[in-house]
Amino acid sequence: MITLPAHITSLPPYTPIEPFDVLSERVGRAPDQIIKLDANENPYGMSPRAREALASLAYGHIYPDPESRALRAALSRFTGAPAENLLPGSGADELIDLIMRVTLSPGDAILNCPPTFGMYAFDADLNNARVINIPRKADFSLDMDGILEAAGKFSPKLIFVTSPNNPDGSLLPPPVLQKLLTLPTLIVLDEAYIEFSGVPSQITNVPNYQNLIVLRTFSKLAGLAGLRVGYGAFPTWLMSTLWKAKQPYNINVAASAAAIASLDDPEYLDWTVKTLVAERNRLFDGLSRLPWLSPYPSSANFLLCRVAPEVDAAQLKADLAQNHGIFIRYFNKPGLTDCIRISVGKPEQTDALLKALS
Repeated sequence: MITLPAHITSLPPYTPIEPFDVLSERVGRAPDQIIKLDANENPYGMSPRAREALASLAYGHIYPDPESRALRAALSRFTGAPAENLLPGSGADELIDLIMRVTLSPGDAILNCPPTFGMYAFDADLNNARVINIPRKADFSLDMDGILEAAGKFSPKLIFVTSPNNPDGSLLPPPVLQKLLTLPTLIVLDEAYIEFSGVPSQITNVPNYQNLIVLRTFSKLAGLAGLRVGYGAFPTWLMSTLWKAKQPYNINVAASAAAIASLDDPEYLDWTVKTLVAERNRLFDGLSRLPWLSPYPSSANFLLCRVAPEVDAAQLKADLAQNHGIFIRYFNKPGLTDCIRISVGKPEQTDALLKALS
């Protein structure tokens, strides 16, 4: 029998969120009787133009463009970043792994700032790298003193930061980003939720730096989570290596067509953002009225809440699912003890959730 590498056999599993049909079977409810607020998905789904593009897909039997030229041109128009600095991926997840595969040798270090998106540490483990965790402060801001000290001590190849951060929704202040960019390492800024924040993306600044990478996604803004399409802007010097290392046909034709059509429907995207931001504010107000819940202000499409000690947060999640068909995320790890995260849904879903919680 072949012996697998030790860093693979010891790899902690990533816990993904499950789809409607699996959740439906688990709680004995029809899919349309489930309220899914556990994965920060866009409840309004994709643009009508994206649906039309999928229905009229002409070349599903032909391999896709390995350079995603039409999608990159559309992304350049949408973001203002040069097409030659843009690379689409099968979700931003693929790009996180790709960045690590081309930059890290076994034993190299990355800096991670938990609590944050779990894929940074997962992919680092997968690539046999060292994960140096610099925990965030109680308000979820970065511990810059700790980062600067660790950068000098461990010489990390990569530092991952998220703005708005998942799971709390806090923003990275521009002066903090500028300080990070003075370090001799690649700064990977994940902007998966930036459209809900009301602040400009940093993506147009990528060509001005040698060490800034910005990641974005269609999963939240455009409701294309099921099609898996994201993108990143990268320094010019890194692009040729990324093109060589990526899977040849990493963006399938359906995902590409839906993404391009979504970008061609800015009115729908703007409406979705405004609607979800307004509902986020209403949800925050409703949750704030519950004496045993403390929601954190958020610039994303979700709210993190601290649950009071007298309420069992794990049981709360289970009861909402089994008794009401409402699914939320539960955390119980450093920095997130007894916390729940609730994705922003439609108004009627907010009403059902608040009624169940009351």
